[in-house]
Amino acid sequence: MADNNTDQEKAIAANALEAFTAGNYEESLKHLGKLQELNKEDYKIALNKAIAEFYKSGQTTTCTLKQTLIAMKNQVHTSMEDIDGLDDVENSLLYYNQAIIHYHMRQYSEAIAIGERLYQFLEPFEEKFALAVCFLLVDLYLLTYQPEKALHLLAVLEKLSVQGNNKNGNEDGKAAFELLLLFHTCRSSRPQYKVRAYIQMKSSKACKREIKSVMNTAGNSASSLFLKSNFEYLRGNYRKAVKLLNSSNIAEHPGAIKTGECVRCMFWNNLGCIHFAMGKHNLGIFYFKKALQENDHTCAQLGDAKQFSGIPMCALLANKRYELLYNCGIQLLHIGRPLAAFDCLMDAVQVYHSNPGLWLRLAECCIAANKGSLEQDNKGLPSKKGIVQAIVGQGYHRKIILASQSTQNTIYSDGQSAAIPVASMEFAAICLRNGLVLLPDHQQQENKAENGSKTTSQSGSTESGSENSDACSGKVQEGDKFLSAAPSSPLRKQEVENLRCSLLACSAYVALVLGDNLMALNHAEKLLHQTKLSGSLKFLGHLYAAEALISLDRISEAIGHLNPENVTDVSMGVLSSEQDQG
Repeated sequence: MADNNTDQEKAIAANALEAFTAGNYEESLKHLGKLQELNKEDYKIALNKAIAEFYKSGQTTTCTLKQTLIAMKNQVHTSMEDIDGLDDVENSLLYYNQAIIHYHMRQYSEAIAIGERLYQFLEPFEEKFALAVCFLLVDLYLLTYQPEKALHLLAVLEKLSVQGNNKNGNEDGKAAFELLLLFHTCRSSRPQYKVRAYIQMKSSKACKREIKSVMNTAGNSASSLFLKSNFEYLRGNYRKAVKLLNSSNIAEHPGAIKTGECVRCMFWNNLGCIHFAMGKHNLGIFYFKKALQENDHTCAQLGDAKQFSGIPMCALLANKRYELLYNCGIQLLHIGRPLAAFDCLMDAVQVYHSNPGLWLRLAECCIAANKGSLEQDNKGLPSKKGIVQAIVGQGYHRKIILASQSTQNTIYSDGQSAAIPVASMEFAAICLRNGLVLLPDHQQQENKAENGSKTTSQSGSTESGSENSDACSGKVQEGDKFLSAAPSSPLRKQEVENLRCSLLACSAYVALVLGDNLMALNHAEKLLHQTKLSGSLKFLGHLYAAEALISLDRISEAIGHLNPENVTDVSMGVLSSEQDQG
C-alpha cells in the first residue's frame, strides 16, 4: 500500500491482516472492502482481496487466482524482464505470488525465472521476504536437480539468519500473506535441504555429516529416516535402507491434503527402488504396484487434480502417478514383460516426452515384444530373412543358395500407420528417432563444457544481493548435470554419449529387421565412429554393418567388418562418467 496512507487506512489494513492471520477470512475481506473504497487506485488492495478469497475457498481456486494475478500484472504494465532497477521492486510481491502458483502447478521453469529475477534485487526486501524468495529457489533447484545452486543459496540463508536485520520492515498489510507461512515451514527444514542437495551430488562425506545434524534436530521423524535411507541406498547398503524405511512411523503423517505429500506412496516406491537395485525385480514390481494403489487412493480423496480445482494448492504436487508408471515400466521390462512395460511407459511419455532414455526404453519394449515372433518365423536367424533363398543337399554336399537381392520386406506394417502407439518394430523406429533427435549434437556439448569451465570461478561467494546473482543465473561448473531426463536424474556428458551409442545400436538392429538396409548401415557406421564405445556395442556395430552390406550385395566391404581383428573386447560394461563422485 502507498506510503501516504492515512491513519484510518493503516488501522483498517492492520485489522485486515490480524483477521487474516487468525484465519477469519470473511472478516478480513470486509476490512479490505472498506479499504478499497478509500483507495480504489491501489491494485495491492485488490491483490490482498484475491489472496483472502483464495484462502477462504480452502486454497482450492488455484487457476482463478493465477488468472487474477496475470490480469493485475497487465494492469501495472510491467513484466519480469522490465525490472532493471529498484524502482519496480514494489511489484515484487505480485511476482512472488505468481512464482508460488507456478511452483505448485509444476511449472518449474517459469517459477525459477521469476525467483532468479527477484533474487537480483534481494537487498531492499525485508528479511522475511528475502528468506521466502531464497527458500522457494532452493526448493525449485532441488526439484530440477541443480544442487550446487541450492547449496549456494543455503549459504546465503545462513548468513541472513546470522545478520538478523529486518530490512525495510513495513507492516502495513501488504500483499502475499502466504509469505509468512512459507517462511515458517521452510526454516525448520534447512538441514534437510542440505542432505537432499548432497544426495543429488552423491557427496557421501558431506551428506553423512549433514544427516547427523538432521537426526539430532528432527529425531526419528519420517522425513529424516527417509533421507537417511536414501543415503544408505546410494552407498549400496540396501538392507540397512530397508530397515530404516520400515522403522519410520508413516501413520503419524498429517496427510497429503495438509502437506502435499503422500508418505505411504513414497514408502512403497522407495522399497520398490531398493529391491530393483538388489536385482529382486518381482518384489520391486509388487512394491511399485502398492505405491500406485496408494497414489490412486490419495488422488480419489483429493478430487480433480487434472483441472487444478477442488483441492488445496499445496496438494497439487501429491499426485506421483506418472513417476510411478515410469518406475513400473522399467521394472516390467527387466522381468521380461515388455507389453505390460510398454503400456506403462506410453502413459509416462505423455508427461516426460523430452526424456531420450524413455524413448529408448519404449523401443526396447517393442524389440522384446517382437523377438519371439521373429525367431519363430526365421528359426532363430532373424538377420537372414530374405538373404537365404534355399538350402540343398546334406552333409558335405550341403549348399546355401543366396538370393540375388534381398527380399526382406516390412511384413509388420499390415496397413496400419507406424505412428500408432503399438509395440511394433515400426513404432520402435519412431521412438529411436525421437531419442536421437532429443540428444544434443557433439558441437553443442563442447560449447556447454567450455562455458561451464569458464564460469567455475564465479560461484564461491555467499553474499546476498544483486552482485551474487551468478549463482542463480544458470551458470554451472564443469562436470555439472548436462541433459535433463525427468523423472530420472539429469545425464552427465559421458552418460549422454553412452545413451547415444545404445540408441544407434538399437536403430541399426530395427532398420535391419524392417529391411531398410541403407539406414541400418548408416546407423551402424555412426555407432562405430563414436569416440568412446564399449566392446559389446563395437562388436554389434560391425555385425550390423556386415549384415546390411551383405543385403546390399557389397560382400567385400562386409568381409572387412567381419574381420576378427576388429573386435578384441566384447565386454558388456557401460563407460562411466569421468566426473569423480565423492
